[in-house]
Amino acid sequence: MENIIWFAHASFLFMDKDSGGEAYYVDPFQLPKDKDIPKADVIFITHAHYDHFSALDINRILKNETIVVATPDCLNALVIKQQKFPVEPSGSYDIRGFHFETIPAYNVRPDRLFFHPQKNKWVGYIFELYGQLIYHAGDTDFIPEMRELAERHLDVALLPMGGTYTMDVSEMISATKAIKPKKVIPMHYKTLLGEAAHKGEQEIRAELKDSRVVILEEFR
Repeated sequence: MENIIWFAHASFLFMDKDSGGEAYYVDPFQLPKDKDIPKADVIFITHAHYDHFSALDINRILKNETIVVATPDCLNALVIKQQKFPVEPSGSYDIRGFHFETIPAYNVRPDRLFFHPQKNKWVGYIFELYGQLIYHAGDTDFIPEMRELAERHLDVALLPMGGTYTMDVSEMISATKAIKPKKVIPMHYKTLLGEAAHKGEQEIRAELKDSRVVILEEFR
């Protein structure tokens, strides 16, 4: 999709061309070393796991004016001179005229509770970008709070479906049907599913009729 670049896993770059080309990153991780990628205006971190909170990748895209938005546990561990902006679940925020909200992100299945406990207060984000509402779910199961998002009429939902640590394919399908976004982009699955990743893509295409499924190519 135009203006949305997927690096891999849950790592994305959003370029808001309508507001002057600002670069918004979410969970930058394993950014390509041989590609020309822009410095960040704002970096959003969903939680403290190394494949989402990568100090190496964050430092690579910092400039003096960059703001890093994250939960307090991440910000406390990040040694930078740039501005830090703490968030918590279910919040509404503005940075330099850019509006975003936080949505809780946690596990509910007993076999996953250890990975993303609700008590950690980790987050996903809803961004208002180029006239659209875009939801990046972070690492999460299909949680009750997602059912409320149908009322938001989301344009795009980026949802994990790798299983093990997050929703699997079937749970992602159920979440999408509850959220009812116009478009859904799967994330956080190729490394985890391996050879079964293509099968998962085929399954969500077959099952999701009310939301357009968009499969992004990783920018490597």
